[in-house]
Amino acid sequence: MILELDCGNSFIKWRVLDSITAATRVEGIAESDAALIASLVAAPGMVLTRCRLVSVRAPEETAKLVDALVLAFNVTVSCAAPARQMGGVRNGYGDFERLGLDRWLAMLGGFKLASGACLVLDFGTAATADFIAADGEHLGGFICPGLPLMRNQLRTHTRRIRYNDEAAEQALECLRPGRTTVEAVERGCTLMLRGFVLTQLEVARSYWGEDFTVFLTGGDAGLVSAVVPQAELVPDLVFVGLAMACPLS
Repeated sequence: MILELDCGNSFIKWRVLDSITAATRVEGIAESDAALIASLVAAPGMVLTRCRLVSVRAPEETAKLVDALVLAFNVTVSCAAPARQMGGVRNGYGDFERLGLDRWLAMLGGFKLASGACLVLDFGTAATADFIAADGEHLGGFICPGLPLMRNQLRTHTRRIRYNDEAAEQALECLRPGRTTVEAVERGCTLMLRGFVLTQLEVARSYWGEDFTVFLTGGDAGLVSAVVPQAELVPDLVFVGLAMACPLS
């Protein structure tokens, strides 16, 4: 079985694939290295043979996780690394190593699936947009706070804004103007994300007209899907790129 990990700033997204069919056997989200190990140990019939991961964490944090995986499962771990060019995509950063690895892998995955120009929109802790031309040139992108960052900033810096995650989820049942603080905050932040999407579509059309594919990925992608119905929702787009960056065959 193959373990794949997407180690973000807030969570570790993981899944285990069948080595022969590549079908997903089990998957989840862990809040810590220890929680990840515990989930994998608890999964029935878990026999890991290989592991590949992408991490945006500090190198020492990533190394600590790799050591824990080796100790727990005696598995070889392959880590995605920056590249100037891969899978037909040319990194658009002057200092290519400064481009976030999660963004890079999502671009690789998007370009592979689109086989042409594409706009990759990722909604996690941060919201990102990246533009890849039909010839594979990365034209650059945008980064802004995602819903978790916007919400936490308001909670942290505004004394009277206090509510729990259950209240936040209930507030998003519709997007009418809020009549409570939680409704006003959650709906306002969601509308900001939707505005971000519409702006990115305008930029993409200025490059390619209507001849491009839009990909939505990340935990909050569903919140913006209504404003771009033509988009392809691919929750595991980073894993598509991870398989390209760390082939195990």
